[in-house]
Amino acid sequence: MKNHIPIMLVEDDNIDAMITQRALNELKVINKLVHKVNGEDALEYLKDKTNKKPCIILLDLNMPRMNGFNFLKIVKADKALKRIPVVVLTTSNGDQDVFQGFDLGIAGYFIKPVNFMQFVEAIRTMNRYWTLSSLPCESVEP
Repeated sequence: MKNHIPIMLVEDDNIDAMITQRALNELKVINKLVHKVNGEDALEYLKDKTNKKPCIILLDLNMPRMNGFNFLKIVKADKALKRIPVVVLTTSNGDQDVFQGFDLGIAGYFIKPVNFMQFVEAIRTMNRYWTLSSLPCESVEP
């Protein structure tokens, strides 16, 4: 991932957040990880113009206060935020959740592996893809 741009993790489980940070460290990803525990906190961060926008948002679906789907609806309807790629990283493997996520504009859907090394490989795959991709946050607004 572009190392000067933060990665946002929207995840209510502190252990999952620590595992994500550990996986990024293992892969030597040096992007700052901005961790928010629910959709409301993440939106507050994203709408604050003093905060640097993330290059990607890793989003859990099942969270208190504002779940991932409600967060997606708001982000993808916001002209200033809709181009930030959002990848769902969740334990939910239901087809309905996958369909709803893509209908709301996600860029990918990963089911959290139980095994740490498999989790690292999932993060490695995301990292490779987003490192090679041109990101809208790096482009000039049309």
